[in-house]
Amino acid sequence: MSLLTLLPFIVLIGAMFLMTRSAKKKQQQAIDMRNQMQPGSGVRTIGGMYATVKEVSEDTVLLDAGPGVELLFAKNSIGAVLTDDEYNRIVHGIEHDLKSDADVVPDDASSLTETDDSAAASDDAPVDFGKKDTADAADAADTADTAGASADTVDAEPADAGTDAADKAKTDEQAKKSDGGSEAK
Repeated sequence: MSLLTLLPFIVLIGAMFLMTRSAKKKQQQAIDMRNQMQPGSGVRTIGGMYATVKEVSEDTVLLDAGPGVELLFAKNSIGAVLTDDEYNRIVHGIEHDLKSDADVVPDDASSLTETDDSAAASDDAPVDFGKKDTADAADAADTADTAGASADTVDAEPADAGTDAADKAKTDEQAKKSDGGSEAK
């Protein structure tokens, strides 16, 4: 047999060795973590429950989950042993050491993207959302209907046609409001 024929098998065996070795390291770290549990330390179970260790035996752990609630768990069901600060932060909401008040992220990003001058200017400027006001709609309808009315009838007066078109535009707009204002029906 040639070396090229055996090369894929050698690579496969090497990959399996590396995977089993890293899995064994993770198992050993989990065992060490579970062995360092002491009464009074906070833990998280694999089910996501937080509790305080009351007693530790060889295969089991007695946990205090609240006033008068004691639970017996297998050691393998402990997902993580938490530090006192982390346990108090999660369970009681107590922050012991805030590193710096200056590093706090704001609730909105507007202070990060705008300067003070542009923020003041942007508050005063109206925002166009693409909708026309009622007066703008009436003017547009007047223009369209006046041109249509003058092309259809030569004898009609421009002022009279403009008034009729404005009345029609108002009626159309009221109909739109009554059916939800949707133009795409």
